Amino acid sequence: MNLRIFFSIFMLTYMGSLNAQSAHKLLRNGDKSYTKGDYLTAEEEYRKALSEKQLYKGNYNLGNSIYNQERYDEAIEKYKSSIQSAQTEDEKNRSFYNLGNAYAKKGEFKEAIESYKNALKINPDDAATKNNLQQMIIQKMQQEQQQQQQQQQQQEQEKQQQEQQQEENQEKQEQEQEQNTSEENDINNEQSDENQEVSEDLSKEDAEKLLQIIENEEKKVQEKMRKKSGNKKKPLKDW
Repeated sequence: MNLRIFFSIFMLTYMGSLNAQSAHKLLRNGDKSYTKGDYLTAEEEYRKALSEKQLYKGNYNLGNSIYNQERYDEAIEKYKSSIQSAQTEDEKNRSFYNLGNAYAKKGEFKEAIESYKNALKINPDDAATKNNLQQMIIQKMQQEQQQQQQQQQQQEQEKQQQEQQQEENQEKQEQEQEQNTSEENDINNEQSDENQEVSEDLSKEDAEKLLQIIENEEKKVQEKMRKKSGNKKKPLKDW
């Protein structure tokens, strides 16, 4: 074997061994902090360990430290990574179980149920997983029932709003119709009054003309009578 190639292989093996030793040391430091409840420090140590070497324990323990800090979205991603890097069925079982717990904390019951089912496929006798699965099924049913009730209430409210809107529109139309009718009546009344005034004016004028004609006729009759009276002979006296 070429000496240069041998040296390169040796260095890679040696560096890999050092990285593994460093990663395990960092994992142990993280475990100590985790045991004390110092989840933030544990998270930092686990992240350092993963930067040295991608191990199942690093992802799984990091997920646990983040989970205990109530950052469930991040914990879910780490549990998924631990499932991918798991070497044994027991490791997968634990990762699926904690993945279900993280989904449950988020209220994502469907995903939680699926995770617990996957855990039970690996270990059907896991009592904790069975118990959590039953609780998730119950909570999912309650959630669906609550959502259905809310949907019914929303539909009822929308229906009431539509009916109220229709009533308001109908009242508005009736008011507009009454207003239009009232305006038409006012216009007709005004026209009637104008016609009546014109009629009254014409009647007065006709009456004056009629009176003038009568007066003229009377004057003519009186004048004729005066003329006849002037031409008549005086009667004789009786002696």
